[in-house]
Amino acid sequence: MFNHKGSALCLPLFSNRSPAAPNLNDHSMKTRHILVLNRTYGEQGTNGQLSYQGQHICYTIELPDRNNIRRLSCIPESNYRLQKRVYTKHGEQIGIPNVLHREAILIHPANNAMKELMGCIAPVTTLTGQGTGTNSRAALAKLKALVYGLWQRGDEVFLLIKRAED
Repeated sequence: MFNHKGSALCLPLFSNRSPAAPNLNDHSMKTRHILVLNRTYGEQGTNGQLSYQGQHICYTIELPDRNNIRRLSCIPESNYRLQKRVYTKHGEQIGIPNVLHREAILIHPANNAMKELMGCIAPVTTLTGQGTGTNSRAALAKLKALVYGLWQRGDEVFLLIKRAED
């Protein structure tokens, strides 16, 4: 090898330095986890079944699909990276940023989409009709335990929303 002046460089063949140990706190190689929300659409609301690694977590309710109209429609099908958000009304929640033409989309408790939601997603324990369910707070606690646990490990969590297969 030569330096920039054309002189030969002497490089040691061996180094007395040991190879660098892996940094276990380096999260540059974050694990990606995907929650899958399979939806069914109705005129009075959108119902879903949320799963992780093939295991049922909870059901979900949302507004009907009205072509992504703010405050009147569920959000579009896509793959969203979830983030922790803090809001005055609902406190610390799971946020869904980067929704086309939307802002402040959250996963928060509600048992009736038409009365309680403006585009957000509510987890529920059981479905009782189109856009309605029961025990939303219990379902949210279960979902938060999973998602926050993955975040504590430094991992990324995504929500894949798609139409349920018949």
